Amino acid sequence: MSPAATVLDFDQALAMVLQHAIDLPLPPSESLPLLECGSRILAEPVLADRDQPPFHRSTRDGFALHASDTPGPLKVVGLVRAGEQWHGSPLEPNATIEIMTGAPIPEGADAVVMIEHIERDHDSIRLSTGRTIRSGENIVPQGSEARAGQTVLPTATPIEGAEIALAASCGYSKLQVFRKPKIAIVATGDELVDLAANPAPQQIRNSNSYGLAELIRRAGGEPIQLPIAPDQRPELEQTIRAARRCDLMLLSGGVSMGKYDLVEEVLQALGAEFFFTGVRMQPGKPLVFGRLPDESNLPPQFFFGLPGNPVSTQVTFHCFVEPMLRAMAGADAQVPRFLQATLAEDVSGKTGLMRVLPARWTSDRTRPEVRLVAWQGSGDLAANARANCYAVLSPDKDHFAAGDVITILLR
Repeated sequence: MSPAATVLDFDQALAMVLQHAIDLPLPPSESLPLLECGSRILAEPVLADRDQPPFHRSTRDGFALHASDTPGPLKVVGLVRAGEQWHGSPLEPNATIEIMTGAPIPEGADAVVMIEHIERDHDSIRLSTGRTIRSGENIVPQGSEARAGQTVLPTATPIEGAEIALAASCGYSKLQVFRKPKIAIVATGDELVDLAANPAPQQIRNSNSYGLAELIRRAGGEPIQLPIAPDQRPELEQTIRAARRCDLMLLSGGVSMGKYDLVEEVLQALGAEFFFTGVRMQPGKPLVFGRLPDESNLPPQFFFGLPGNPVSTQVTFHCFVEPMLRAMAGADAQVPRFLQATLAEDVSGKTGLMRVLPARWTSDRTRPEVRLVAWQGSGDLAANARANCYAVLSPDKDHFAAGDVITILLR
């Protein structure tokens, strides 16, 4: 017998997942070479090993000078390039030193005038007519970005190119990062066959396991693909038990109301606690979220029972699984990546049901715009591949007009 149905609104279900994600313990960590840390989560903070910048730095090619000496004329007494340091005397009044972007400011100078803003006559310069210069202009003060010993990347920071560049600037060749969580993928259904098999007319290839594996990798997890579980209780239970050694279990299919949808029954027989067994959304309504108890030295394990239709599988992954997975990888628990965009055409909604539909968004500098992708329902993998986001249509309206601003879910 299946558990009593607990169907939540979309926001209630997401809040339930996030609450459990917030309470997760931090995973163990490991030290990795800097260039192997992309898409991982920082387990120890990165500290500045010296002031950033380590000297007063010029932000322009131009001339270092006393702002009070302008408009000039000023005598050019030297040149300093990036990577060099001025070793002459402190800058005297009515003198200037030519300077390149990134070079240290010579002692005594308090501003840099851009080369485009001066007029030069042999060994002297003056400001162009109408130009002025203020003390501190075009100079980044020493330590203004970070002081030596200051945290520049806190624990739980996701690591991408910007973070790797910052760590490198602080001298880090390795970083301490959280271990990737292992995510078990259990595809269920008598209709499924492996990729190498030649499917009979009534069979389909097991695409969900492969799609989920890539989504898991992108979200910072390590996918563990288990054999297809047929719609038979003993085989399904055996596969679920094999998945217990992973940090999170994703079951694809077998969570609807059909006679052979056995996932919830088997989970209940194993002592599962169900937080919800459905979400008022389309596609993805028969989504299950729960937790198996500790057993035989194995800790409790969260699980999601995802709908078997492939678009439903991927929509519910982005909406609910990905926030949990990222938290398991050591990141702060956060909502999915929602943005706002303008509808390019009229769209029908469904009162009382959140619709999360394949869509494409395009953008110029000023206005993101979204248009739904034509599709044939939640089994339409081709339409899902043509999309680059999902249009999130709130349940309080049955019609959305072109020009309305709606939420989109990035993927």
